[in-house]
Amino acid sequence: MVTVRGVRVKVVCVGGGPAGLYLAILLKRQDPSRDITVHERNPQGSTYGWGVTYWRGLLDKLQAHDPASARAIEEHSVRWSDGVAHVRDLTTRHHGDEGFGIGRHRLLDLLATRARALGVRLEYESELSEPPAGADLVVAADGVHSALRTRRAGHFGTRITSGRNPYIWLGTSKVFDAFTFAFTETDHGWIWAYGYGYSGDHSTCVVECSPETFAGLGLDRADEGEGLALLEKLFAGVLDGHPLTARTGASWQTFRTLTNETWHDGNLVLLGDAAHTTHYSIGAGTTLALEDAMCLADALRAHAALPDALAAYQRRRQVELLSVQSAARYSAQWYENLPRYVHLPPHRMFALLGQRHSPLLPYVPPQLYYGLDKAAGRLEALRRLKRWLGPRAARALHARAAARRD
Repeated sequence: MVTVRGVRVKVVCVGGGPAGLYLAILLKRQDPSRDITVHERNPQGSTYGWGVTYWRGLLDKLQAHDPASARAIEEHSVRWSDGVAHVRDLTTRHHGDEGFGIGRHRLLDLLATRARALGVRLEYESELSEPPAGADLVVAADGVHSALRTRRAGHFGTRITSGRNPYIWLGTSKVFDAFTFAFTETDHGWIWAYGYGYSGDHSTCVVECSPETFAGLGLDRADEGEGLALLEKLFAGVLDGHPLTARTGASWQTFRTLTNETWHDGNLVLLGDAAHTTHYSIGAGTTLALEDAMCLADALRAHAALPDALAAYQRRRQVELLSVQSAARYSAQWYENLPRYVHLPPHRMFALLGQRHSPLLPYVPPQLYYGLDKAAGRLEALRRLKRWLGPRAARALHARAAARRD
């Protein structure tokens, strides 16, 4: 395992988010004799964000790794199977895969309760900026601004790129019965929101727009109250009179995509957002963090030597993340190029919204892509051709565009 078999192992997780808590649960289940402590800089019960989303595939993986926490998470989640898009005064609804929402605070509470029951120590208001002495394994699960990673950024090969569009995470007492998209046209361009329920009385509402719309609407100059009042007016059609709420300190920002060439250094390993981030529009951040924890726990079980385990964890997760990171990039670009799609009939626009992860879509006229995708849905041969052609055509077109820029 982490050290010589039979010797008591000390594991320190820095960061009490989903990744750090779930890893502690899995490692304690593997070997109850392990000495595992999770350090969280914030007070117990405090959290940023509102609700998180996940899909049936994650629930199946959670069930396989720890049935007790999987049952608790499912019991406290809300679910939906429809997606709804509101474009101006038009609405379209599509039936899709089953999705789940759960409050971030509730998720952390469930994982913390499970970890304590297994004998994990949780230390709140405990901030570590240096790896503690005497630990066999130190897990940096302290988020995108990880202090442990930042101190060794040169070794990890950390790279951060900022997106174009401003966005803000908000909450509302309006409970959406489907994953809801709302696109509103203003004199200064389009602004849109993603909404999904996460409890019986609250939903998350993420608002995004272009920089030009942001400045044109005066959101760059508005205080919190003025900004919320304007957004409530713009999205009155879907909020049904319910208010929008901001967490203390919430502000508009642009998404930061973080990658690292290397995920471990000695006995220090990166986990979750400390290792990688993916654009929020694909709704996979929490899922990927929990999958990191599963993969690291599996690697530590399978390899007797720590360096081998950490290397195996990094190799597997970096490969698994390639398609997700690609999907996230294309998803972000779809919204950044919204005018290309928003004037289509709503049902066609919504269909292409569902295809926004495609590497081929940016290079094919939207109406043509819609027709091809609809035909591919009817014929298996065309579906196979689309899966084969898409990545190859996208790489060729991307290379040609890059050559023209050079």
